Amino acid sequence: MPTEPNNTILLVEDNLAHAEIVIRSLQEHHIAHRIIHVLDGEAALDYLLHRGRFAGAENSPRPRVILLDLRLPKISGLQLLHEIKTHETLYSIPVVILTTSEAERDLTLAYANHANSYLVKPVDFAKFSQLIDDLSIYWLDWNRQPLN
Repeated sequence: MPTEPNNTILLVEDNLAHAEIVIRSLQEHHIAHRIIHVLDGEAALDYLLHRGRFAGAENSPRPRVILLDLRLPKISGLQLLHEIKTHETLYSIPVVILTTSEAERDLTLAYANHANSYLVKPVDFAKFSQLIDDLSIYWLDWNRQPLN
């Protein structure tokens, strides 16, 4: 599958083992040409708003999709989702919640804040890897979205 030039993924995940599975799966299948991994919601906002170490659009290209964990330090995943979906230039970026939480409250709040998808991380490594493959093919290959 060819990689498009704008196939940047922003991965917001504080669990390094989970992040490694996501990154490795994406790299093995040559799905994204650039994977930006940040450990907390504040760093994600810095990236999206071109602040701090991400100052300048060349250091932080607009992601094609954001993979967002809910349980994050500094700014929670739900709070970050709200910030993204209410920001005039960020709201159209698809945000996929990728979490261990099966709580109905988290699911409801995620969709109330305009999450584009809510996926629960499987415990099994092979299933987790397959989930990442499937979601990346959908969001980066099949799904069409504006270039802005």
